[in-house]
Amino acid sequence: MINKDKKMSIRISSADLERIRSKAAQAKMPLTEYVTKSCLGKQIIIIDGLNEVLREQKAVGRNLNQLATLANMGRIGAVNLTDTQEMFAEIQSTLQAILERRRW
Repeated sequence: MINKDKKMSIRISSADLERIRSKAAQAKMPLTEYVTKSCLGKQIIIIDGLNEVLREQKAVGRNLNQLATLANMGRIGAVNLTDTQEMFAEIQSTLQAILERRRW
């Protein structure tokens, strides 16, 4: 971790400061981190909607784990994974759409 041992003060208009704070909040980053990355030319990417996609993916993963457990216990022999396959295809499509929105 980098030691932040220096403090920097600047003069800025209230309107500009509010815009910067708003952008940092939108990026879900502390103000210092947002300003530092912006000034150093680092790319800041905001991906909206990713939490829902990850939630769906985790749900599918839990279902697959439950099926694997039942199969290992000998309680089931064959499983129709058509719905699971369709859900993964939908998740992949959503992730691809998110990636496409962020290309420049």
